[in-house]
Amino acid sequence: MEETMRSRFLIVLLVLWGCGPSDSENEMTSTTVFEGVRLIIGNGSVIEDGVFVVEDESFAWVGSRSDAGDMLDGTSIDLDGATVMPTLINAHFHLSNDRSERISQLQHTLYYGTTAAISLGLDEGGVGLQMRGEEIADAARSQSAGRGITSPEAGRTEIPYWITSEDEARAAVLELAAQNVDFVKIWVDSRGGSYERLSPELYGAVIDEAHKNDLRVTAHVYRLEDAKGLLRAGIDMFAHGIRDMDVDDELIQLWTDRPQVVLVPNLPGSGVPSDLSWLDATIVASELEEMLAGQELMEDFPSPVAQERFGIQARNLVRLHEAGVTISFGTDGSSPWAPHLELEDMVRAGMSAADVIVSATANSAALLRMEDVGTVQVGKKADFIVLEANPLDDITNTRLIKVVYMNGEVVDREAIQSQLIGD
Repeated sequence: MEETMRSRFLIVLLVLWGCGPSDSENEMTSTTVFEGVRLIIGNGSVIEDGVFVVEDESFAWVGSRSDAGDMLDGTSIDLDGATVMPTLINAHFHLSNDRSERISQLQHTLYYGTTAAISLGLDEGGVGLQMRGEEIADAARSQSAGRGITSPEAGRTEIPYWITSEDEARAAVLELAAQNVDFVKIWVDSRGGSYERLSPELYGAVIDEAHKNDLRVTAHVYRLEDAKGLLRAGIDMFAHGIRDMDVDDELIQLWTDRPQVVLVPNLPGSGVPSDLSWLDATIVASELEEMLAGQELMEDFPSPVAQERFGIQARNLVRLHEAGVTISFGTDGSSPWAPHLELEDMVRAGMSAADVIVSATANSAALLRMEDVGTVQVGKKADFIVLEANPLDDITNTRLIKVVYMNGEVVDREAIQSQLIGD
């Protein structure tokens, strides 16, 4: 280690011991050294015997014990063999349009280790846009796509813009641009033949106008044919995988020609029962009993249809991943614990636990242009989860959360739990 770096951390530790700089300087800097930890960085690398330093809100040093030197001579927190990974980032979520409910959702989400989420396309009124970037106590950060854009879907929801002409498409985008939304969301889906899909002419106009206004577009998609058309039109992200059939070579080539396009797979239910007992901390007993009963019923009466649907999307996910497509992470819906089920399903589909974690951390941070989060690296915000066991061995170990840190501070999970289910 360079001498200047050693000197810097000697000063830091002196401050911790109370014999360093003046009290006023001490109040300006809060530094903690963590040791005895397996570090999952979030970019695919792992440090087995790791040490890291949190200074104020950020990671100030990250490395192995063998390189830590004098940093371990003073006060430190020994994590005793725990695993640390970055917090999760949800790139496809839906939040309430009521401010108090939205805050509760973001707190519940943070309880389970997600520190950022984007609400895609169903935000009406100003709440979602106003709350972007707000720092709310013990709550995840949020982004918003405002109102999405679709063809008329009478009987579903009137929140999105319903468009039937290119002029209406461009006008909707201009309204969203004036609001400085984080993404433009479109739906290209007939809903099983119930509605007319957004046509190539219309979604082409949306994408063109969005790009003219420095906005990116994400698409709810179902059919392989539509995915190809969207790639040709310049789409930036898919909010779902392709669901009607296995992808073909033409789709792979179209995607290879546009490698910046990101897939958020958002897998469907696998048709296989899951253990949900770990939700007892935030779900009232009666509701959890119903959820567990549903899983038992699934075990007794498995759904071949659900398993077939999962199989199509699982094969497509793996093939696109192997082709080099950037895979990000999202859950749709509003369940705060769903990220842990999605992690399990992505591994079940055939991705490695290591790659899935990268998708849910570094890749999602990059997709949402959140440059200061997503990995355990110097200069990034100290958002991390301390786990009892290694998720690289078993991805469901992401549920064994000991502590969540956000901005370098411990999240008060007990307070969140109390708000959700009472004392």
